[in-house]
Amino acid sequence: MQAPLAQRETRPEPASAFLDPSASPQGGQEGGTPVQPAVTVAPGEGTTAPAAPTSAARAPAGPVNLLGLDRQGFLDFCGGMGEKPFRAHQLMRWVHQRGVADWSAMTDLARSFRERLQDKALIQAPSVLKDHTAPDATRKWLFDVGAGNAVEAVFIPEARRGTLCVSSQAGCAVNCSFCSTGKQGFSRNLNTAEILGQIWLANQLLRQPGAQPRWGGADDMAQLDEDVDDAGALRPISNIVFMGMGEPLLNYNALLPALRALLDDHGYGLSRRRVTVSTSGVVPLIDRLSEDCPVALAVSLHASNDTLRDQLVPLNRKYPLKELLAACQRYLKVAPRDFITFEYVMLKDINDSVAHARELAALVADVPCKFNLIPFNPFPNSGLSRSSDRTIRQFGDVLLRAGIVTTVRRTRGDEIDAACGQLAGEVVDRTRLRERTVQFHRPAARQGGRPGGNGQPARA
Repeated sequence: MQAPLAQRETRPEPASAFLDPSASPQGGQEGGTPVQPAVTVAPGEGTTAPAAPTSAARAPAGPVNLLGLDRQGFLDFCGGMGEKPFRAHQLMRWVHQRGVADWSAMTDLARSFRERLQDKALIQAPSVLKDHTAPDATRKWLFDVGAGNAVEAVFIPEARRGTLCVSSQAGCAVNCSFCSTGKQGFSRNLNTAEILGQIWLANQLLRQPGAQPRWGGADDMAQLDEDVDDAGALRPISNIVFMGMGEPLLNYNALLPALRALLDDHGYGLSRRRVTVSTSGVVPLIDRLSEDCPVALAVSLHASNDTLRDQLVPLNRKYPLKELLAACQRYLKVAPRDFITFEYVMLKDINDSVAHARELAALVADVPCKFNLIPFNPFPNSGLSRSSDRTIRQFGDVLLRAGIVTTVRRTRGDEIDAACGQLAGEVVDRTRLRERTVQFHRPAARQGGRPGGNGQPARA
């Protein structure tokens, strides 16, 4: 059994410190006021208990939401009750690994301990507001996280894996021009229990009769769960990607314990290769993640030069491409994979020319990487269009000829607005981001041409 990852106290700056001051939202603050998630699962009783505040797993003088704890959290909680470390490990396995919410079912815990847990702990996940399944079996949930906010998570079954895309914030302050979440504005960070609660509840829902995902078979499930000795603990989710609503690294204090619980043998038991954090490029926190918990990293690149990326990803004004790519090279020294995944949304007449592709290949020449080309998924009032299939193929061919592994992401769940860039949820915007519009320069020469400013690449 692997030892727990080294832990150190993390006190990152407020999210606003990492955003471009010239594009910072008005009025919003990181975190926000405590809110009451709508549903409490009171193990074994079905009653309602106080919710945890946004900034911590423990409510003042109230029960602890165990969904928000990593191994150290369980050790501290059980130690405070006078229990030995092995009890913390047992309890963590029941909650995170087996997904059990009934104290009486935790049969290897002493009866006296279970009785005390009824007063001192709860297992509280967000409630489901909507549950949609697309024709391709992609499934999307809208989770209520209180105070008018709701976040989305998407399960994507494939031939050999089941991937859950989870949210880390209610809204997003980065405000990428092609992303529906950013256009909803920003309300607050999710706490760790709300992040892990998406995974915990998705596992419960996917285990229900008739909901078995269409990926793999019994042998695959046994391989994924070779350390689990009872059939009820089988997990339909094999991969986690933090690519839902929000910029994960701007919620670092809640993200880190969630990652540790996902990787822990007493928790979800996933390998670092099976957990991916996607970022728009918060350079200082990429470095911090490499020190604290280096999982697979995906970077939302989307442009081949700073001028264009400033328009598409406003965070680039604070952390330009040179700094971002240097951070990627540093991350590779400890990453579980020997490459960085760059995500690149294909926008008609904006970033999709052959000249852009050539400029992009030159830009990343020193960074071991693969590209994931993402056909733009439309959403209302975006003012943007998807590149044609032919244009995407030509763009990808340029990267392939440059020796860069390149794939085109197959659109999944667009019928239920579950595709990349379409997640919006319901956000009580405290930043006025939704009032902003961005004008793009669309070069006349689709396949190259001399530099004309506004992000046009030079002739290759």
